[in-house]
Amino acid sequence: MEEGGAADPNGKGKGESKDITISIKFSGRSIPLTLSPDSTITHLKSLLQPLTNVLTRGQKLIFKGKVLVDTMTLRASEVTSGAKVMLMASQGLHQGDGPILKQAQSVPRRVDNANNKLEKQQVPVDKNRLERWKATGVVALSQCNLKAIPDEVWACGPSARVLDLSNNSVQDVPAQVGCLSSIQKLFLNANSIMDESISWEALTSLKYLTVLSLNQNHLTSLPSSLGALTSLRQLNVANNSLTSLPIEIGLLTQLEVLKVNNNRISIIPARIGDCNSLIEVDLSSNLLSELPETFGNLHVLKALHLSNNGLKSLPSTLFKMCLQLSTLDLHNTEITMDLLRQFEGWESFDERRLLKHQKQLDFRVVNPAKFDEGADKN
Repeated sequence: MEEGGAADPNGKGKGESKDITISIKFSGRSIPLTLSPDSTITHLKSLLQPLTNVLTRGQKLIFKGKVLVDTMTLRASEVTSGAKVMLMASQGLHQGDGPILKQAQSVPRRVDNANNKLEKQQVPVDKNRLERWKATGVVALSQCNLKAIPDEVWACGPSARVLDLSNNSVQDVPAQVGCLSSIQKLFLNANSIMDESISWEALTSLKYLTVLSLNQNHLTSLPSSLGALTSLRQLNVANNSLTSLPIEIGLLTQLEVLKVNNNRISIIPARIGDCNSLIEVDLSSNLLSELPETFGNLHVLKALHLSNNGLKSLPSTLFKMCLQLSTLDLHNTEITMDLLRQFEGWESFDERRLLKHQKQLDFRVVNPAKFDEGADKN
């Protein structure tokens, strides 16, 4: 009678094995991992993917001068407890913002005086400017070296329709933002706004707000109250540190553009399927391994950007139900052409994509007969 049994790819064989601890050397740091000696190299790579942002097929593991083979176990590869394994990453084969080269540093919060109050930028009150803001409804204060929002902005009250404070050093969005009751577009890109320094209660009371842009700040989460912005048509929160989206995003039924690229999001709520007005969605450079099947409910979706994620498949009804989809970016994902051809509705999507490119007077479009928007060729 034979003893033991075939190794499980996840390291759980029939016989019992004592776990081993090894060190993975990657970009100047050491990553300790504890796992079964019967784990395959493929399983080891899957553990390293969320720790390094390097996709499994972009990883090359080297031990004692030899490249470890995916199908072999650690035991068969003579990797024992205490072993040091080197990880080399192929350029481009990563998820999120790229390989994690060192531990992320927290963003220090600036303190301007002993009372921990933000020092307002000393900008002289320009009565002519204030009158112009009230007359036009447009408050343009981008690139003004502001540390705080000037009080004269709140003096505009319901006259303001557009407020642009992008590319400053604004840290605080106070409750006074609620007095801009007629505001339609709010641009707060490239500032220093954190979760605790934004008055979401006041912000979500702006019932006429159609565009909210908070790109390139220090946000790690969005509140459930976001669902109160039912007039919102465009939400931009790219280049933050978001790890998820609230399920209440499904209440934004008028939302047409959603850009949350370059964050740390690992899961998308199924309620995204209730946002049935979505035309463009950008989820590129996150930590996604799958998308909810409810994406098939986005019947007017035209563009879907998914590059630099760990995706291995797509929602089964995406091509069948999203009959206006013509742009699909899958660069640096695990999705192959062979997989795409198996989806129902793929042929119709490919025809729409081809027709779109034929209509574009874009000299960058070369050989449009082949799908080359990110799906890897074998």
